[in-house]
Amino acid sequence: MTEEHFSAKPISKTIQHGKVTWESPSNIALIKYWGKKANQIPENPSISFTLNNCKTITTVTYSLKDSGTDFDFDVFLDGDKKDDFKPKIATFFKRVEGYFSFLKDFHFKIETSNTFPHSSGIASSASGMSALALCLLSIEQSLTKSEMLDEYFKKKASFIARLGSGSACRSIEGDLIVWGNNDIVNGSSDLYGVKYPFEVHENFKDYQDTILLVDKGEKQVSSTVGHNLMHNHPYAHSRFQQAHDNLQKLKPILESGDLIAFIDLIESEALTLHAMMMTSMPYFILMKPNTLEIINKIWTFRKVSGLPVGFTLDAGANVHVLYPKKDANAILEFIKHELVAYCENRQYICDQIGFGAQQIDNG
Repeated sequence: MTEEHFSAKPISKTIQHGKVTWESPSNIALIKYWGKKANQIPENPSISFTLNNCKTITTVTYSLKDSGTDFDFDVFLDGDKKDDFKPKIATFFKRVEGYFSFLKDFHFKIETSNTFPHSSGIASSASGMSALALCLLSIEQSLTKSEMLDEYFKKKASFIARLGSGSACRSIEGDLIVWGNNDIVNGSSDLYGVKYPFEVHENFKDYQDTILLVDKGEKQVSSTVGHNLMHNHPYAHSRFQQAHDNLQKLKPILESGDLIAFIDLIESEALTLHAMMMTSMPYFILMKPNTLEIINKIWTFRKVSGLPVGFTLDAGANVHVLYPKKDANAILEFIKHELVAYCENRQYICDQIGFGAQQIDNG
Protein backbone atom coordinates (compact mmCIF):
# COMPACT_ATOMS: atom_id res chain seq x y z
CA MET A 1 0.00 0.00 0.00
CA THR A 2 1.05 3.60 -0.62
CA GLU A 3 0.24 6.83 1.23
CA GLU A 4 -2.68 7.40 -1.15
CA HIS A 5 -4.45 4.31 0.19
CA PHE A 6 -4.75 6.04 3.56
CA SER A 7 -6.13 9.37 2.32
CA ALA A 8 -8.91 11.12 4.22
CA LYS A 9 -12.45 9.83 3.76
CA PRO A 10 -15.28 12.38 3.51
CA ILE A 11 -17.55 12.70 6.53
CA SER A 12 -20.96 11.27 5.66
CA LYS A 13 -22.69 11.12 9.05
CA THR A 14 -23.75 13.97 11.30
CA ILE A 15 -22.46 13.16 14.75
CA GLN A 16 -22.44 15.86 17.41
CA HIS A 17 -20.27 14.05 19.93
CA GLY A 18 -18.83 10.68 20.90
CA LYS A 19 -16.19 8.85 22.86
CA VAL A 20 -13.75 6.05 22.11
CA THR A 21 -11.17 4.22 24.22
CA TRP A 22 -8.24 2.05 23.15
CA GLU A 23 -5.42 0.42 25.05
CA SER A 24 -2.16 -0.15 23.21
CA PRO A 25 1.05 -1.78 24.39
CA SER A 26 4.67 -0.75 24.26
CA ASN A 27 7.14 -2.91 22.34
CA ILE A 28 10.83 -3.75 22.51
CA ALA A 29 12.89 -4.03 19.35
CA LEU A 30 15.09 -7.08 18.87
CA ILE A 31 16.63 -5.69 15.69
CA LYS A 32 16.91 -1.97 16.24
CA TYR A 33 15.72 0.95 14.16
CA TRP A 34 18.19 3.83 14.46
CA GLY A 35 18.28 6.51 11.81
CA LYS A 36 15.38 7.82 9.78
CA LYS A 37 14.59 9.74 6.62
CA ALA A 38 11.93 12.43 6.21
CA ASN A 39 8.37 11.64 7.30
CA GLN A 40 9.38 9.05 9.86
CA ILE A 41 10.73 6.59 7.27
CA PRO A 42 13.26 4.17 8.78
CA GLU A 43 16.75 3.76 7.35
CA ASN A 44 16.68 0.03 8.16
CA PRO A 45 14.14 -2.66 9.02
CA SER A 46 13.40 -3.61 12.63
CA ILE A 47 11.51 -6.37 14.41
CA SER A 48 10.03 -6.18 17.87
CA PHE A 49 8.29 -8.16 20.57
CA THR A 50 4.95 -6.58 21.45
CA LEU A 51 4.62 -6.34 25.22
CA ASN A 52 1.57 -7.29 27.25
CA ASN A 53 1.47 -5.40 30.55
CA CYS A 54 3.18 -2.09 29.72
CA LYS A 55 0.46 -0.23 27.87
CA THR A 56 -1.31 3.10 27.50
CA ILE A 57 -5.08 3.53 27.85
CA THR A 58 -6.39 6.52 25.90
CA THR A 59 -9.93 7.90 25.76
CA VAL A 60 -10.80 10.54 23.17
CA THR A 61 -14.06 12.43 23.70
CA TYR A 62 -15.04 14.54 20.69
CA SER A 63 -17.68 17.25 20.29
CA LEU A 64 -18.61 19.19 17.17
CA LYS A 65 -17.42 22.83 17.09
CA ASP A 66 -19.47 25.75 15.75
CA SER A 67 -16.54 26.95 13.69
CA GLY A 68 -12.78 27.13 13.66
CA THR A 69 -9.85 26.61 11.39
CA ASP A 70 -7.36 25.19 13.85
CA PHE A 71 -6.92 22.09 15.98
CA ASP A 72 -8.78 22.27 19.28
CA PHE A 73 -7.88 19.79 21.98
CA ASP A 74 -6.89 19.30 25.60
CA VAL A 75 -4.63 16.57 26.97
CA PHE A 76 -4.87 14.91 30.38
CA LEU A 77 -2.49 12.41 31.99
CA ASP A 78 -3.93 10.49 34.95
CA GLY A 79 -6.61 13.16 35.27
CA ASP A 80 -4.21 16.12 35.31
CA LYS A 81 -4.27 18.61 32.46
CA LYS A 82 -0.94 18.58 30.59
CA ASP A 83 -0.49 21.64 28.43
CA ASP A 84 3.18 20.74 27.98
CA PHE A 85 2.02 17.69 25.97
CA LYS A 86 0.10 19.87 23.50
CA PRO A 87 2.96 20.86 21.16
CA LYS A 88 3.76 17.21 20.42
CA ILE A 89 0.10 16.39 19.77
CA ALA A 90 -0.26 19.51 17.59
CA THR A 91 2.73 18.40 15.51
CA PHE A 92 1.18 14.95 15.19
CA PHE A 93 -2.18 16.41 14.09
CA LYS A 94 -0.41 18.50 11.44
CA ARG A 95 1.35 15.41 10.10
CA VAL A 96 -1.85 13.35 9.88
CA GLU A 97 -4.26 16.11 8.81
CA GLY A 98 -4.20 14.94 5.21
CA TYR A 99 -5.39 11.47 6.26
CA PHE A 100 -8.41 12.59 8.34
CA SER A 101 -11.05 15.05 7.17
CA PHE A 102 -12.49 15.87 10.60
CA LEU A 103 -9.57 16.99 12.79
CA LYS A 104 -10.52 20.70 12.72
CA ASP A 105 -14.27 20.08 13.04
CA PHE A 106 -14.23 18.80 16.61
CA HIS A 107 -12.90 19.64 20.03
CA PHE A 108 -11.02 16.63 21.38
CA LYS A 109 -10.50 15.78 25.02
CA ILE A 110 -7.60 13.31 25.13
CA GLU A 111 -7.34 11.43 28.42
CA THR A 112 -4.45 9.03 28.81
CA SER A 113 -2.86 6.87 31.47
CA ASN A 114 -0.12 4.25 31.56
CA THR A 115 -0.10 0.92 33.37
CA PHE A 116 3.60 1.47 34.10
CA PRO A 117 4.70 4.23 36.50
CA HIS A 118 4.95 7.72 35.04
CA SER A 119 8.60 8.78 34.64
CA SER A 120 9.60 5.16 35.11
CA GLY A 121 12.15 5.38 32.33
CA ILE A 122 9.99 3.44 29.88
CA ALA A 123 9.25 5.37 26.71
CA SER A 124 5.49 5.83 26.43
CA SER A 125 5.59 7.30 22.91
CA ALA A 126 5.04 3.92 21.19
CA SER A 127 2.07 2.92 23.33
CA GLY A 128 0.70 6.48 23.61
CA MET A 129 0.84 7.40 19.95
CA SER A 130 -0.52 4.04 18.80
CA ALA A 131 -3.45 4.32 21.22
CA LEU A 132 -4.24 7.83 19.97
CA ALA A 133 -3.94 6.71 16.34
CA LEU A 134 -6.41 3.89 16.97
CA CYS A 135 -8.86 6.30 18.59
CA LEU A 136 -8.70 8.56 15.52
CA LEU A 137 -9.31 5.56 13.23
CA SER A 138 -12.36 4.58 15.27
CA ILE A 139 -13.70 8.14 15.06
CA GLU A 140 -13.18 8.12 11.29
CA GLN A 141 -15.08 4.86 11.08
CA SER A 142 -17.96 6.38 13.04
CA LEU A 143 -18.10 9.49 10.85
CA THR A 144 -17.99 7.77 7.46
CA LYS A 145 -20.17 5.23 5.75
CA SER A 146 -17.25 3.09 4.67
CA GLU A 147 -16.77 -0.14 6.59
CA MET A 148 -13.03 -0.67 6.96
CA LEU A 149 -11.74 -4.20 6.69
CA ASP A 150 -9.81 -5.22 9.78
CA GLU A 151 -6.56 -5.54 7.81
CA TYR A 152 -6.92 -2.04 6.35
CA PHE A 153 -7.88 -0.58 9.73
CA LYS A 154 -4.73 -1.98 11.35
CA LYS A 155 -2.46 -0.89 8.51
CA LYS A 156 -3.81 2.66 8.53
CA ALA A 157 -3.56 2.77 12.34
CA SER A 158 0.07 1.64 12.11
CA PHE A 159 0.72 4.17 9.33
CA ILE A 160 -0.79 7.01 11.40
CA ALA A 161 0.96 5.93 14.63
CA ARG A 162 4.31 6.02 12.79
CA LEU A 163 3.80 9.71 12.09
CA GLY A 164 3.62 10.32 15.83
CA SER A 165 6.48 8.04 16.86
CA GLY A 166 8.30 5.66 14.55
CA SER A 167 8.27 2.67 16.89
CA ALA A 168 4.54 3.21 17.60
CA CYS A 169 3.75 1.53 14.28
CA ARG A 170 4.94 -1.75 15.85
CA SER A 171 2.43 -1.59 18.75
CA ILE A 172 -0.85 -2.13 16.87
CA GLU A 173 -0.51 -5.91 16.63
CA GLY A 174 1.65 -8.71 18.04
CA ASP A 175 3.42 -10.81 18.88
CA LEU A 176 6.33 -10.15 16.49
CA ILE A 177 6.11 -7.10 14.22
CA VAL A 178 8.40 -6.14 11.35
CA TRP A 179 8.71 -2.54 10.21
CA GLY A 180 10.76 -1.42 7.24
CA ASN A 181 11.02 -2.64 3.68
CA ASN A 182 13.20 -5.76 3.35
CA ASP A 183 13.75 -8.84 1.18
CA ILE A 184 12.77 -11.36 3.90
CA VAL A 185 9.14 -10.49 4.63
CA ASN A 186 6.80 -10.18 1.67
CA GLY A 187 4.56 -7.17 2.10
CA SER A 188 6.97 -5.40 4.44
CA SER A 189 6.82 -1.64 4.27
CA ASP A 190 8.51 1.53 5.46
CA LEU A 191 5.03 2.97 5.99
CA TYR A 192 3.62 0.57 8.60
CA GLY A 193 4.40 -2.53 10.61
CA VAL A 194 3.34 -6.05 9.55
CA LYS A 195 3.03 -9.27 11.50
CA TYR A 196 6.03 -11.58 11.26
CA PRO A 197 4.68 -14.27 8.89
CA PHE A 198 7.04 -17.22 9.45
CA GLU A 199 7.11 -20.15 11.81
CA VAL A 200 8.18 -19.38 15.38
CA HIS A 201 9.39 -22.16 17.68
CA GLU A 202 7.59 -22.97 20.91
CA ASN A 203 10.65 -21.69 22.81
CA PHE A 204 9.64 -18.14 21.93
CA LYS A 205 5.98 -18.41 22.93
CA ASP A 206 5.14 -16.49 26.14
CA TYR A 207 8.68 -15.09 26.16
CA GLN A 208 9.35 -13.04 29.28
CA ASP A 209 10.67 -9.49 29.54
CA THR A 210 11.63 -8.16 32.95
CA ILE A 211 12.41 -4.45 32.61
CA LEU A 212 15.01 -3.14 35.03
CA LEU A 213 14.51 0.57 35.64
CA VAL A 214 18.08 1.75 35.98
CA ASP A 215 17.49 5.45 35.43
CA LYS A 216 14.12 7.20 35.49
CA GLY A 217 15.41 10.65 34.61
CA GLU A 218 15.08 12.43 31.30
CA LYS A 219 17.61 11.32 28.70
CA GLN A 220 20.47 13.73 27.98
CA VAL A 221 19.93 13.21 24.26
CA SER A 222 16.47 12.53 22.87
CA SER A 223 15.83 9.72 20.42
CA THR A 224 14.87 12.29 17.78
CA VAL A 225 18.29 13.95 18.06
CA GLY A 226 20.00 10.56 18.12
CA HIS A 227 18.25 9.47 14.92
CA ASN A 228 19.28 12.68 13.19
CA LEU A 229 22.92 12.16 14.12
CA MET A 230 22.91 9.08 11.88
CA HIS A 231 22.73 11.30 8.76
CA ASN A 232 26.47 11.96 8.76
CA HIS A 233 27.56 9.01 10.86
CA PRO A 234 30.74 7.34 9.53
CA TYR A 235 29.34 3.83 10.19
CA ALA A 236 25.72 4.47 9.19
CA HIS A 237 25.76 2.51 5.92
CA SER A 238 27.39 -0.54 7.57
CA ARG A 239 24.85 -0.42 10.38
CA PHE A 240 21.87 -0.28 8.04
CA GLN A 241 23.23 -3.28 6.11
CA GLN A 242 23.88 -5.13 9.37
CA ALA A 243 20.21 -4.76 10.33
CA HIS A 244 19.13 -6.32 7.00
CA ASP A 245 21.63 -9.15 7.51
CA ASN A 246 20.50 -9.76 11.09
CA LEU A 247 16.86 -9.95 10.05
CA GLN A 248 17.86 -12.69 7.63
CA LYS A 249 19.83 -14.49 10.38
CA LEU A 250 16.93 -14.24 12.81
CA LYS A 251 14.51 -16.20 10.60
CA PRO A 252 16.16 -19.66 11.04
CA ILE A 253 16.82 -18.89 14.71
CA LEU A 254 13.12 -18.27 15.37
CA GLU A 255 12.20 -21.39 13.39
CA SER A 256 14.65 -23.71 15.15
CA GLY A 257 14.23 -22.34 18.69
CA ASP A 258 17.99 -21.83 19.06
CA LEU A 259 18.02 -19.77 22.26
CA ILE A 260 21.79 -19.26 22.38
CA ALA A 261 21.92 -17.92 18.82
CA PHE A 262 18.93 -15.72 19.64
CA ILE A 263 20.70 -14.26 22.68
CA ASP A 264 23.89 -13.67 20.71
CA LEU A 265 22.01 -11.75 18.04
CA ILE A 266 19.80 -9.59 20.28
CA GLU A 267 22.66 -8.67 22.61
CA SER A 268 24.84 -7.73 19.66
CA GLU A 269 22.01 -5.58 18.29
CA ALA A 270 21.57 -3.81 21.64
CA LEU A 271 25.26 -3.07 22.00
CA THR A 272 25.51 -1.94 18.37
CA LEU A 273 22.69 0.54 18.98
CA HIS A 274 24.63 2.12 21.82
CA ALA A 275 27.89 1.92 19.88
CA MET A 276 26.29 4.08 17.20
CA MET A 277 25.46 6.66 19.86
CA MET A 278 28.99 6.61 21.23
CA THR A 279 30.48 7.09 17.76
CA SER A 280 28.13 9.89 16.66
CA MET A 281 29.37 13.46 16.38
CA PRO A 282 28.65 14.82 18.87
CA TYR A 283 28.99 11.52 20.72
CA PHE A 284 26.89 10.61 23.74
CA ILE A 285 26.33 7.75 26.18
CA LEU A 286 22.88 6.75 27.45
CA MET A 287 24.00 3.68 29.38
CA LYS A 288 24.76 4.21 33.07
CA PRO A 289 27.34 2.41 35.26
CA ASN A 290 24.54 0.22 36.64
CA THR A 291 23.55 -0.78 33.10
CA LEU A 292 27.02 -2.26 32.64
CA GLU A 293 26.92 -3.89 36.07
CA ILE A 294 23.68 -5.64 35.14
CA ILE A 295 25.03 -6.79 31.77
CA ASN A 296 28.10 -8.31 33.40
CA LYS A 297 25.96 -10.02 36.06
CA ILE A 298 23.77 -11.53 33.34
CA TRP A 299 26.80 -12.83 31.44
CA THR A 300 28.27 -14.41 34.59
CA PHE A 301 24.96 -15.98 35.63
CA ARG A 302 24.38 -17.40 32.14
CA LYS A 303 27.85 -18.96 32.09
CA VAL A 304 27.53 -20.48 35.55
CA SER A 305 23.89 -21.61 35.38
CA GLY A 306 23.62 -22.54 31.71
CA LEU A 307 20.19 -20.86 31.63
CA PRO A 308 19.21 -18.98 28.42
CA VAL A 309 18.86 -15.47 29.80
CA GLY A 310 19.84 -12.48 27.67
CA PHE A 311 19.27 -8.77 27.49
CA THR A 312 18.39 -6.01 25.14
CA LEU A 313 18.45 -2.25 25.66
CA ASP A 314 16.20 0.56 24.61
CA ALA A 315 17.61 3.97 23.71
CA GLY A 316 18.36 4.61 27.34
CA ALA A 317 19.83 3.06 30.46
CA ASN A 318 17.12 0.49 31.19
CA VAL A 319 17.77 -3.20 30.66
CA HIS A 320 15.20 -5.62 29.25
CA VAL A 321 16.00 -9.10 30.57
CA LEU A 322 14.63 -11.66 28.09
CA TYR A 323 14.11 -15.36 28.79
CA PRO A 324 11.74 -18.27 28.05
CA LYS A 325 8.81 -18.85 30.38
CA LYS A 326 9.95 -22.37 31.28
CA ASP A 327 12.98 -20.91 33.05
CA ALA A 328 11.11 -18.00 34.64
CA ASN A 329 11.27 -19.13 38.27
CA ALA A 330 15.04 -19.55 38.44
CA ILE A 331 15.76 -16.42 36.40
CA LEU A 332 13.36 -14.27 38.41
CA GLU A 333 15.11 -15.37 41.61
CA PHE A 334 18.41 -14.29 40.06
CA ILE A 335 16.90 -10.94 39.03
CA LYS A 336 15.50 -10.29 42.52
CA HIS A 337 18.67 -11.26 44.37
CA GLU A 338 21.36 -10.02 41.99
CA LEU A 339 20.00 -7.31 39.67
CA VAL A 340 17.26 -5.34 41.42
CA ALA A 341 19.86 -3.64 43.61
CA TYR A 342 21.09 -1.78 40.50
CA CYS A 343 17.63 -0.35 39.72
CA GLU A 344 16.56 3.11 40.78
CA ASN A 345 14.42 2.65 43.92
CA ARG A 346 14.70 -1.10 43.24
CA GLN A 347 11.97 -0.77 40.60
CA TYR A 348 11.41 -3.34 37.89
CA ILE A 349 8.46 -4.51 35.80
CA CYS A 350 7.60 -8.07 34.83
CA ASP A 351 6.17 -8.33 31.34
CA GLN A 352 5.91 -10.81 28.49
CA ILE A 353 5.01 -11.05 24.83
CA GLY A 354 1.58 -9.65 24.03
CA PHE A 355 -0.71 -9.59 21.03
CA GLY A 356 -1.48 -5.96 20.33
CA ALA A 357 -4.00 -3.22 21.01
CA GLN A 358 -7.61 -3.64 22.07
CA GLN A 359 -10.61 -1.38 21.86
CA ILE A 360 -12.29 -0.92 25.23
CA ASP A 361 -15.15 1.44 24.45
CA ASN A 362 -16.85 3.12 21.51
CA GLY A 363 -19.79 5.09 22.77
